[in-house]
Amino acid sequence: MKYKSTLIFLFAALMLSSCASYQPTRIGDICKIFWGETDWYEDARAARNRWGTPITVMMAIMKQESSFRADVRPDRPKFLFIPLPRKSSAYGYAQAQDPAWDDYKKATGNWGHDRDDFSDAINFIGWYTDKSHRRLGISKSDPFRQYLAYHEGWGGYSRGSFNKKPQLLDVAAKVKGQAEIYNAQLVRCTADLDKAVKGWF
Repeated sequence: MKYKSTLIFLFAALMLSSCASYQPTRIGDICKIFWGETDWYEDARAARNRWGTPITVMMAIMKQESSFRADVRPDRPKFLFIPLPRKSSAYGYAQAQDPAWDDYKKATGNWGHDRDDFSDAINFIGWYTDKSHRRLGISKSDPFRQYLAYHEGWGGYSRGSFNKKPQLLDVAAKVKGQAEIYNAQLVRCTADLDKAVKGWF
């Protein structure tokens, strides 16, 4: 009995470690991403159901921010080989900064969130885009304006700070294009993903 319990524990630990270490290689194909780790599809679907933002919009924002890498931080500038403080506290899949992440934890009432956990990061993006919709009137299905608000913050977006940043406007257009590509792809694999996820139960 003790041997059986040990095997179950080891199997569970292996499954958890594989989920934590998953990093998709075909990041331009949302179906490939989700087939590589169906837990990610479940998490994205749960975030969509909770916040109302399309999966493709959230995933396009995440792709732009981190390329789906868990532990990304801004580069550290150097002065004469001496590392200086980072210019931003952004971290994780969603590149959420400390103040926004703290607001998210307070708003959702869960202090156990981690920025390097895909489930928490996709939920953060859903929460943020929902707030952008409520505060700024931006449609949750508008990846272009949602990304601008995500990058500039609600105050910056309200002031139109992005109008002085042509490169940022180009990036937002890129996010919009990626969301459209993801949308066309996801239409083709949603039914099979739903069946596969359901099959686990």
